[in-house]
Amino acid sequence: MTKVLVVDDSALMRRTLGQLLQGAGMAVETARNGREAVERLVECEPDVVTLDVNMPDMDGLTSLSLMMQVRPTPVVMVSSLTEQGALATLEAMALGAVDCVAKPGGTISLNLEQVAHELIAKVCAAAGARVGRAARSCRERTSSARSAQTRQRSEALGAHARAPAAKVHTLAPQSHKGLPEGLVVIGVSTGGPRTLEDVLPQLPAHFPWPVLLAQHMPANFTGVLARRMDAMCPLNVVEVDRPMRVQAGTVYVARGGSDMVVAPLGAELCVRPTPESGTYPWHPSVSRLMESALQHMDATRLVGVLLTGMGDDGAKPMADLRRKGGRTIAESADTAVVFGMPHELIAQGGASAVLPCQQVAAQLRDWLLADRLQGA
Repeated sequence: MTKVLVVDDSALMRRTLGQLLQGAGMAVETARNGREAVERLVECEPDVVTLDVNMPDMDGLTSLSLMMQVRPTPVVMVSSLTEQGALATLEAMALGAVDCVAKPGGTISLNLEQVAHELIAKVCAAAGARVGRAARSCRERTSSARSAQTRQRSEALGAHARAPAAKVHTLAPQSHKGLPEGLVVIGVSTGGPRTLEDVLPQLPAHFPWPVLLAQHMPANFTGVLARRMDAMCPLNVVEVDRPMRVQAGTVYVARGGSDMVVAPLGAELCVRPTPESGTYPWHPSVSRLMESALQHMDATRLVGVLLTGMGDDGAKPMADLRRKGGRTIAESADTAVVFGMPHELIAQGGASAVLPCQQVAAQLRDWLLADRLQGA
């Protein structure tokens, strides 16, 4: 039986979350604040922790940092949909939390039943996450360095969220009209924001192909994710909230609460948000994005990357891509927080390469450099 430690300063939230998880056959322990959570973590040794951000005595981020030092445990953040809540949640995921669930009604949410299925699915997936091993392999940093970076990033991201995104508005136009040289499609879910920090910042500003990213994440969170990654990356990183012409030097992040598809725009290509389709169980959908890319680009000019995440989103169309002459990368079990999506791609014979997350960017650079040398 999966044991879950529910951490929230609201007695109502603790009771409601506990009832939902107990109804799914899980054992539940509770804590009222971050300090008590660290104590209870050692006492009851839960399989998963659900953690609020804003709490008295000790907040969620401080508590999470201590948890990862004392007893690394999969953590699912349960956060409000505000921008402040999204910023804190993204920072928590950089610190080691594996996923997040948005409270539909704010800090004290009386309608958690709306996200009950999502909550239970993410807690179940988190129970199988390899937090300790993934954390060591992806982030060999001391706790003091992590704390300093957390403070610096929080200050920088707060200023970045208030300031206009200069890189987004000063993109140089492409030197020619028409289709891009190619497209890189990246799909990621549970554990994704942290893993993306090992991939996207390693792509240089002159990276020759546009990058399309579908990260399973709630609405209001993907804009914060895009700004966070934009502050870290040589590439421009933008959330797709309207049709945008694709161009090199840019990462296009699918907006939460919708799917993103590739579509023609005159003689060029664009990406645009589109309403979620019930045909696809996860959103923003990796499969739908990959399928639309295959409709408008030759498979040999596409690269698919499937990173950590539960389920099989993106596996089938990326396997199809490889069969049609395209190239694909599956994250290896060594670094995947949840080895679901990449495992499915490998199982379907669809992985051209199986790599730890730290080697994905180098492989992309090598492939595209080889393409250019062959075309020279």
